[in-house]
Amino acid sequence: MARRNHTSELGCIACDDLSELGAGKEGWLVNNPNLLTALDTHSIALANRSIVLILHWVEGSDPVGNRVKIVPELSPIEAENISAIEWLVFDDIKVLGLGTSRGYLLIYSLRGDLIHKQIVSPGKILRLRVRDTKRDLTQDASSEEVCVVLSGVIGRFDGSDIQNMLQRWFRERYSQFWDERESENSRETFGRLPYQLWNVSKYGSCVDAAITGLMPPPLLELESSQHYYCAITVGADAVISAYRLSVDRSRSIVGAILSKVVPATFSTITSISKMLWRSDPTPAKRPEPKPQPFARASPLTCFKDHPRKGEKVTLSPSGTLAAVTDSLGRILLLDTQALVVVRLWKGYRDASCLFVEMLAKKDAETSKSAYHEHVKSDYCLCLAIHAPRKGIVEIWQMRTGPRLLSIPCAKGSKILQPTYRFASSEVSVSSYVPLELFFLNGDSGQLFVLNRSLS
Repeated sequence: MARRNHTSELGCIACDDLSELGAGKEGWLVNNPNLLTALDTHSIALANRSIVLILHWVEGSDPVGNRVKIVPELSPIEAENISAIEWLVFDDIKVLGLGTSRGYLLIYSLRGDLIHKQIVSPGKILRLRVRDTKRDLTQDASSEEVCVVLSGVIGRFDGSDIQNMLQRWFRERYSQFWDERESENSRETFGRLPYQLWNVSKYGSCVDAAITGLMPPPLLELESSQHYYCAITVGADAVISAYRLSVDRSRSIVGAILSKVVPATFSTITSISKMLWRSDPTPAKRPEPKPQPFARASPLTCFKDHPRKGEKVTLSPSGTLAAVTDSLGRILLLDTQALVVVRLWKGYRDASCLFVEMLAKKDAETSKSAYHEHVKSDYCLCLAIHAPRKGIVEIWQMRTGPRLLSIPCAKGSKILQPTYRFASSEVSVSSYVPLELFFLNGDSGQLFVLNRSLS
């Protein structure tokens, strides 16, 4: 009987530039904790502590002629380095977001131009997350967010604010001809983006965290005009912790207005002063921005089980489920609304997890038809568990379903998933794009995708 092949090859990213990131050594992709990866459609970004390499490809093509190298301006005095990376995709605008060990958020264009630089909070940015959440518990409308995770701190940017800033930058960037002096001035960013910041270190510092979505207000504040988010954290002191994050809408609106008006006014005054005193060789240095004050974060619960330590959090598309890996080789499936563990796997040390959507078996025959377009209801939510010590990737049906697949995975490989794509208009049901799972073999440079059908 012929062996079933559950993956399809997409291309190869191998090129000489990867040697700067350690390529050429066995296991270079997975053995270096400072090597970061971010995948998007036909693009992948890899970064170490000081440089970023962006590779673009078309299926079957060589990425050598489609690469961009970014070397951010980092502080050598404080040993600043790149600590997080993620794509930000808004319709036809695609940029790369970086987090640094000093708490700065950097946004770069595909050409390597610095679009925006902003301090989030002093400290190392551990992770950047992008996803959509409901605007209100009583409505289906959603809003996009960019979540910034630091040790004991969570920051949240509204996706619409970032999109508006990017649209202004690209409009001004390409609407006129820039000479050398103007290109230097174009490096200046559009003021500060409004955002919310919470301290979530009540139960100790965290190594990963996520905002799962909106949650009801406390019982004594049912008539409150505030919004509340639920956040979960994992770390060494508490395997899992949960918090209610308060959002004062009146305060955030004022902050948003001030953040847009004040920088614009300051920029206008600065431009006029440069025209009047263009010969001034010693321009005044901008003062360091003041830290953002914390909004209220109320602890809800925590799970401590010494010496077990939480390591990574993976959210489902709706945010109602979270997979948490720990230091004892266990994977906990958490219901983020009830805040209870609903499933547990053991014997998966150094594992990584991603949620994926697969076609149910009843749809296997239908999937062979070229005239059938699958809708969201045709897919079932699954959890992909990469166990590098076992050399396999397992696919488990959610929430309590069986193991559907067990796929061999080459040593030195990593599982990846394209970032969430911010869309201004709702995607039609017939053109639904499910969550897919990708495999990157670091030793060969080959990139594979998991087939959607189980058969």
